[in-house]
Amino acid sequence: MIGSGGKWRPVTLIEPYMKARIARAANLAATHGYDALAFVPGPNFVYLTGLDFHLMERPTLLVVTAHGDVLGLIPELERLKWSAAFPDATTFWWQDSDGFEAAFAGLAAEFGPVALGVEGGRMRLFEGEALRRHLPTDAVKDADGALALLRIEKDDGEIALLSKAIAISEAAFGETCEAVRPGDTEREIAARLMQAMLAHGADGFSFSPIVLAGGKSANPHGTPDDTPLQPGDALLIDFGARVAGFNADITRTAFCGHVSDEHAAIYETVLAANAAGREAARPGMTCHDLDVATTAVLKASPFADLVVHKTGHGLGLDVHEAPHVMIGNHFLLTPGMVVTIEPGLYRAGEIGVRIEDDVVMEKTGARSLSGFDRSLKVLGG
Repeated sequence: MIGSGGKWRPVTLIEPYMKARIARAANLAATHGYDALAFVPGPNFVYLTGLDFHLMERPTLLVVTAHGDVLGLIPELERLKWSAAFPDATTFWWQDSDGFEAAFAGLAAEFGPVALGVEGGRMRLFEGEALRRHLPTDAVKDADGALALLRIEKDDGEIALLSKAIAISEAAFGETCEAVRPGDTEREIAARLMQAMLAHGADGFSFSPIVLAGGKSANPHGTPDDTPLQPGDALLIDFGARVAGFNADITRTAFCGHVSDEHAAIYETVLAANAAGREAARPGMTCHDLDVATTAVLKASPFADLVVHKTGHGLGLDVHEAPHVMIGNHFLLTPGMVVTIEPGLYRAGEIGVRIEDDVVMEKTGARSLSGFDRSLKVLGG
């Protein structure tokens, strides 16, 4: 049974500092009334183990009990990878030819009656149903509210990796902007930006860059295609490099050849909102208050009807994670939290402007980890 007093042997971890992360997960479980927490491959799994398994057709589970014990439900083909990190963990192996039901049954028998918290927003139905087939009724519970706290405060090492990802992103972006010319397609600009990020040392990308020209820029999460950049167009670029699993997330908007007075006014309004948000951000304020401080500038402008999204979100191993900077979220910001501040204005079919920075809360205030020039830029001259 869970918490039966030393039933499981100590676990050897690849990185000693991960013991503290396991202990944090165990404490979250105990504090929120769970006997154990179950994780599928993804950011939390990597954070707690250092192991990056694919989320695929083979169910793979990490379980951390409220007493700090570690268990695994692992496909046989991953035995060497898992055992190198957790040689002494109680592990339920399963072979493709045999299926995984016996492994789930063994895991459930090891637990006995439990309250098992799972990643409600990430665990797939077939894994949840496999657990429910073998655990008591209502044992499996959505623990996303508790798990949001697991990675929410970054340590110095994590901030350093985020800073490196951001520095790579900004260096690549600067080179990409210098090469932009009228007639370049969104797809071409995106390809150059990705190549530049890799050349500067990125492991990969936070997401496929969003490069949108002209009226397409009014779609906040549009998809680049062969639309050519024309003189007078806004060019919105949302991008980020990934380093050791940590993601940058930056947006800048520029203009091709020239900019109209109306579009310049929209840009300056967004820039003022971005500045207001960065200046207001500090530990001890709520996400709600930071959203209000930022969007108040937009709503007080002649363009108040062009606001379509919240101020920002947390950033780390996920591009979007807790805390979410939005109206109604009264979660307190604390040192170590990293959030985006990304006000935007969008006029359908005509223009979109977004200016996004990545900001870390510190003891006495906040600091923008991103610093690429925010002033209005005209490219392609």
